[in-house]
Amino acid sequence: MSVPVLYPMRPVESATVQFSEHPHCRRRITIDHRPLAGVTPAMLLDWFTHLDGTIRYGGRLVDRYLAWHPIDHVRWELARPARGGGAAEGARFHMVEAFGARPEYLVDEVARVEKLDETGIRLVLRIAGIAVFQLEHTWSAGDDGAHYVTVMDLGARSRLMAPANRVIRRRFPDDKARAWVRHNIEEVGQLEYLLPGLDISGEPEPAQRAHRRDGAPHRQHSDPEPVH
Repeated sequence: MSVPVLYPMRPVESATVQFSEHPHCRRRITIDHRPLAGVTPAMLLDWFTHLDGTIRYGGRLVDRYLAWHPIDHVRWELARPARGGGAAEGARFHMVEAFGARPEYLVDEVARVEKLDETGIRLVLRIAGIAVFQLEHTWSAGDDGAHYVTVMDLGARSRLMAPANRVIRRRFPDDKARAWVRHNIEEVGQLEYLLPGLDISGEPEPAQRAHRRDGAPHRQHSDPEPVH
């Protein structure tokens, strides 16, 4: 399904990005996003626990995952539900996306949800029980909206895993890492438009309006014009 881009994408310059190198060929990328106006931690928790749902977007119902980043996102599925059912701690998320819509930047991974609550979500990929990839989104409430920080850790901490870490780094080289940074800043920024008008069913609530930092109201989800 082709999904139009209805809302402006945030530029990379809107966030503070840090690349840091660590022992045994590990890398960490930290993104401190501009606050999300009109967004609360409860909204973010609801979003991540209902990624298999739909949202009214451009006058029709579409998959939440596709609306989240219409250019880069390909498919999301709950590969394994949590013990108590649904998308919660212990579940496994299957994510397919291509940063910048470039096939050479395609990722198709299944990661375990090791944390999901009103403070954030942590996705981990393990090999033989050892964490070799971790993506954590942490959020908190602020006067100017939700404060949101993303941290990606590539590589295991063990010295014995250094050869495997080098393989991981080759699979995620510098150009792909920069493309992921742009992707993440864009998708997080879209939440400022998507979340304030949602209830748990995915239907818009006309009475709810988010406001940008300049005080201008966001447009409703049902009839915005595509961004060209």
